[in-house]
Amino acid sequence: MQYTAKDRFLRYVQIDTQANPYSDTVPSTVKQINLSRMLSEELTEMGVQNELTEHGYVYARIPSNTTKSDVPSIFFCSHVDTAFDCSGTDVKPIVHSNYQGQDIILPDDNEQVISQEKFAELKNKIGHDVITASGLTLLGADDKSGVACIMDAVYNLVNNPDIIHGEVNVLFTTDEEIGRGVKYVDTSKIGAEFGYTLDSGDVGHFEYENFSADGAVLKIKGVSAHPGYAKGKMEHASRIAADILSQLPKDHLSPESTEGKEGFIHPSKIEGMLEEASIEFIIRSFETEKLAEYEAIIENTAKKVLESYPGSSYTFEVHEQYRNMKDVVDKHMHIVDIAVKAMENAGVEPHISSIRGGTDGSVLSHMGLPCPNIFSGQHGIHSKLEWTTVQDMQKATDTVIEIVKLVERR
Repeated sequence: MQYTAKDRFLRYVQIDTQANPYSDTVPSTVKQINLSRMLSEELTEMGVQNELTEHGYVYARIPSNTTKSDVPSIFFCSHVDTAFDCSGTDVKPIVHSNYQGQDIILPDDNEQVISQEKFAELKNKIGHDVITASGLTLLGADDKSGVACIMDAVYNLVNNPDIIHGEVNVLFTTDEEIGRGVKYVDTSKIGAEFGYTLDSGDVGHFEYENFSADGAVLKIKGVSAHPGYAKGKMEHASRIAADILSQLPKDHLSPESTEGKEGFIHPSKIEGMLEEASIEFIIRSFETEKLAEYEAIIENTAKKVLESYPGSSYTFEVHEQYRNMKDVVDKHMHIVDIAVKAMENAGVEPHISSIRGGTDGSVLSHMGLPCPNIFSGQHGIHSKLEWTTVQDMQKATDTVIEIVKLVERR
């Protein structure tokens, strides 16, 4: 097989696709469409039917070449955008060929060092070609590694007609990093029974369980008064907000105190002045029903604090963000079996775990398209220390090809 993932990845990461959670446009940044357009053009050059939408989505379809009539249609999905947490402008990818265990000092900021002390998995990458950024930006392996692997798989399916397969669909999305990745997806354009996102970490990682997630906003209305004559009158909204935060759990139910299957309440943003203040929360649990319990903790804390501020009031609004894909995938465990067998066929040891976050696949699953998550070789995501390896991306490509073969054979 002729791999193309490396060269594709090096092209894709140089296109700035950083999402913006404070934008109301769709996609949140127009520059994301620059990569979507490139992908559409490359698919067209390969002879693959595709559509680029106004939202920056790319839908593509490779027709079946099997004589069987009952092979299910499947899809693969990755997102083009990068995180808001770290700059994605002027990414300079660097290939460190034949890695031999040394610390990798990034040239544009020597304080940025990728080492085995920080990333134990580097011990398993001896001889690999490691790709990093230069030290001033993230790399974009989340999730341009997934994009490159899917495009590599498409290239090989198109150019190797001896690989027998059913219909294979592709979906590239925008704004996944800010929770809007599949908000405008038309599932009829995917036209599949199930699929897989390629948006996970080290080689062999595979997840079909993730957080269920809500967002919430607590707004506080205080009482304004001239500070020189405020005794017995002023009720400072920002102070009330601080009191509420100080009484929320710290040694449990907080991101910094939880791991594994433990959920949390996280105040992600606070804004305030004298008369009004607001706190934005993200609320996470693997058990969907516990979200309501965590939300009650916030509201009950607010009520208790406001007993000391009789002139003030609050509102508390909750909105659903995404749900645990396991609730859906558990009813379609054959797609887990296919992925595990595909990795084994590709010479990859499967490592099944859970995501302390969400993916496009979690939302797609609840839209009727069961969609677990496969590795694409991401490490150090959302940071200047982000890296991947050429060999791990090639293994992800191999896994996609093996999935396609297995679905046709079954």
